[in-house]
Amino acid sequence: MKTILSLTLAAAIAAGYILSTGVYNMAATEKHWLITEKLIEWMRINSIDAHADALQVPEMDEAEYLTVGAIHYNAMCTECHLAPGLEPTELAQGLYPQAPVFGQRQPLSSTEAIEKQAKAYFWIIKNGIKMTAMPAWGLTHDDDTIWAMAFFVQQLGGMSVDQYRELTRLDDQNSDHGHSHEHHSHTHDHSHEHEHETHRHTEALD
Repeated sequence: MKTILSLTLAAAIAAGYILSTGVYNMAATEKHWLITEKLIEWMRINSIDAHADALQVPEMDEAEYLTVGAIHYNAMCTECHLAPGLEPTELAQGLYPQAPVFGQRQPLSSTEAIEKQAKAYFWIIKNGIKMTAMPAWGLTHDDDTIWAMAFFVQQLGGMSVDQYRELTRLDDQNSDHGHSHEHHSHTHDHSHEHEHETHRHTEALD
């Protein structure tokens, strides 16, 4: 009993020293101690499994979830998680822990494993993960969209560059359309303003 108390006291003193003196380096350029990394990983996996287990995976049309998921992934996720054909970004290189690159993961084969992974991906996308730079997209996106993203991410493993570009083509077209509309609106406003100024100038001359 005395040994246990002594060890507990020693651990508390060591923890207090580490926390209060700044000896533990919080810089993203230096990795966690191995024991810290293992503890965080263990806690993260258990937390995600516990919270995601009760989720019900919905039925979704494959074409629909691929399109919706691809558009949102392309707009929100590629800076950190990259995409087929995309080189590591400056943001991705500076992250610690590094964001997973889903295109490099091998697709799962068993139905049970695929369903468990879909639940985990949904929960992570919706709720985010503390101290990893992973945001909680559930604050701004509905569940159907998040499920589509989760299903799409599962398909990224082994996806070719051409397949990815085809799926995100609609997103690029919408972006181009929005840019053209904005340019037209700006030109219209500028022309209207110019006409107004010309009219005022003519009145002043009269």
